[in-house]
Amino acid sequence: MRFHCWSALAVILAAILLRISALEWVAIIFVTAMVLAFEMLNTAFEALVNKVSPQINPLAKYVKDVAAGAVLIMAIAAAATGLIVFLPKIIALF
Repeated sequence: MRFHCWSALAVILAAILLRISALEWVAIIFVTAMVLAFEMLNTAFEALVNKVSPQINPLAKYVKDVAAGAVLIMAIAAAATGLIVFLPKIIALF
């Protein structure tokens, strides 16, 4: 979660510095919020699974892996969105 929060801060600072458009802000805010929300859900799933199944259980591992996978997929989508928004602006600087 810390990594995602620091990344979100870096993205917001980059967006300010690169003066992105209102529509680009919407996309960046949406994917940033989604990554943070997915990370919170992943944490909740892990805590719940640990509570109901403190012993090693293949199904508990599966639930944790699927929740972590959802965060990964959302993070990849956010990174792709970031590339679409920021890459042309960064290239234009050079």
